Amino acid sequence: MINQIDKVLYTGKTHTTGGREGQSRSPDERLNIKLSPPGSSGPGTNPEQLFAAGWSACFIGAMGKAAAQLKLALPDDTAVNAEIDLGQTDGAYFLAARLNVSLPGVESDVARWIVDTAHQTCPYSKSTRGNIDVAINLI
Repeated sequence: MINQIDKVLYTGKTHTTGGREGQSRSPDERLNIKLSPPGSSGPGTNPEQLFAAGWSACFIGAMGKAAAQLKLALPDDTAVNAEIDLGQTDGAYFLAARLNVSLPGVESDVARWIVDTAHQTCPYSKSTRGNIDVAINLI
């Protein structure tokens, strides 16, 4: 099922050239990066790192909204260590992901509820659901 957007809140735009050994920039120049293949000694980042950064930032926002439903604030040192795997099966490329979530000082059952709720509401989580193997771990 594809969800239709009723109201666009923001559109991220980039212009990318050269693929995994290229460059990507946004029209406002807030993003202007070199790209390098994963595991190479090239000077740039790679799409997997960018995806990990975007998803983890969004996930923290979704956890904040979930915590607010419980009238709680997230700890200042809340963190998500995102891991995005690029792999192959039968010659085809696939992604897998792990979000390792730290909610210091939050009781484990409350933390699990926050994480599970965030995974249902985070747009990145929604976009990957049913498409890639995802593990959400409390650390």
